[in-house]
Amino acid sequence: MAVIAVFNQKGGVGKTTTCLNLTAALALANRNPIALDMDPQGHLSIACGVKNATAPDVGMEKFFKYQTPLTKLLRDTPAGWQIISSSLGLAKIDALYGSDPKAATLLKQGFGEDLGLTGAPILIDCCPMLGVLTLNALLAADRVLIPVSADFLSMQGVHRLDSALNVLETKLKRKFERRIVLTRFDSRRKLSYEIFDKLKERFGAKVCNTRIGENVALATSPMHGKDVFAFSPNSPGAADYRALTIELGNSGFFDAEEMAVH
Repeated sequence: MAVIAVFNQKGGVGKTTTCLNLTAALALANRNPIALDMDPQGHLSIACGVKNATAPDVGMEKFFKYQTPLTKLLRDTPAGWQIISSSLGLAKIDALYGSDPKAATLLKQGFGEDLGLTGAPILIDCCPMLGVLTLNALLAADRVLIPVSADFLSMQGVHRLDSALNVLETKLKRKFERRIVLTRFDSRRKLSYEIFDKLKERFGAKVCNTRIGENVALATSPMHGKDVFAFSPNSPGAADYRALTIELGNSGFFDAEEMAVH
């Protein structure tokens, strides 16, 4: 089982879009993935088309408040993969557990007792703040995928995020295997190529060769409650996320051999 935390503290970098479409691509590759929406905004839950996905006291909120087994919280998406949804009540978890040092391990324990038996890849759409929710995701994960949009401020942010993960590694005495994927790449702008080159220079093999271009289908599909493969399978956005899934899969990021994404 591979557990991947999709995380960036900066908004607007394609974090939820990446989690949504990687999960969908893995489902097309017959990997039976599971997505966890750990962001109180619930954008992943809404974007995948699950009805009443962000209703109060359901999904991940129910897990943290009542320790409901994760397998009982799984919901089927219209595209056929499974999700544990989010709700605004998740925003209260930091206040509820903020003083409990053991609170950061709740999700990892839940995986071990429950979802860990499925063997399916698990992708976590993280809250964009380094609090109890994100610490739970990072401690439960063995990989971190960092979407970075092709702009100067986002590039600066990934340096700080990488430093924060290095500090966590020292404190937790463990490594986070990580990859960086450049999103919102505009091939008409010289700046996009400059940012990609600078990321490669700084982070080397951690940077994915696949770049996710600006694409109308990627921006529009969540409005229809669909991933890009269900909404526009022949779009450049679908091609980009198909290529990213294969690249990460071939590198072992999903504990997978070469995959065929149709």
